[in-house]
Amino acid sequence: MTMPLAIITGGAQGIGCATVERLLEEGWRVAALDRDPQAVAELDERFPNQPLFAMAVDVSDEAQVKEVFQHIGGWQREGDQSEGIDLLVNNAGIADPECGPIEDLSLDNWRLWQESHLTGTFLCTRAAVPGLRKRQGAIVNIASTRALQSEPHCESYAAAKGGLLSMTHALAVSLGPDVRVNAICPGWIETGPWQKRANRTHPEHRDVDREQHPVGRVGEPGDVAATIVFLASDKAGFITGQHLSVDGGMTRKMIYAD
Repeated sequence: MTMPLAIITGGAQGIGCATVERLLEEGWRVAALDRDPQAVAELDERFPNQPLFAMAVDVSDEAQVKEVFQHIGGWQREGDQSEGIDLLVNNAGIADPECGPIEDLSLDNWRLWQESHLTGTFLCTRAAVPGLRKRQGAIVNIASTRALQSEPHCESYAAAKGGLLSMTHALAVSLGPDVRVNAICPGWIETGPWQKRANRTHPEHRDVDREQHPVGRVGEPGDVAATIVFLASDKAGFITGQHLSVDGGMTRKMIYAD
């Protein structure tokens, strides 16, 4: 029996790692791509003897993306799996939203955010589409609530994440009905416990942090992973071109200073 195949970019830490774990638990084969070699090695250690292909790759590099998709195809054939891709999660990108004051922002630094989020999504999507068409698969782009609202000095990140929302509905129209394309806008997701060992933290959240969220807590990577699984499933078969905020209701709560 052919197992469904998911490709997760930025898959070795944070939301990506939690998504890898959730999909493996649900019987998927998973290819996890991440530019941090140490995090990739730790991902392999974390999930031994699992149908996991993990590789260090910079998704904004055209040659590296081409090479890794060739490797994924070879991995499928070695496992006697038929060709095709069921799910692509475009999650990779610079996580730090702050780029500093716009008047001090260099063009090179501006491009770093656009390359990691937008160019990486373009290159991986372009490479994955033939396989996605074969399986009537789905794409989930990981944007951010910062595509919809902002703090100061986050122009590079906001522009990149906003671009992902526009790319999402454009792709949904271009690739339908063969491939559904949606985006998730995570809010405050605590990824500290899901980092590689050298960077792992276990923050304690304050009451005020929890009270900002109508659900009464800060988000966890598993909250986003669960939404990805839903959007990849037949239960979401009539949903495409949309963006879904996974933020505990925080962007719907009006907050006034005392």
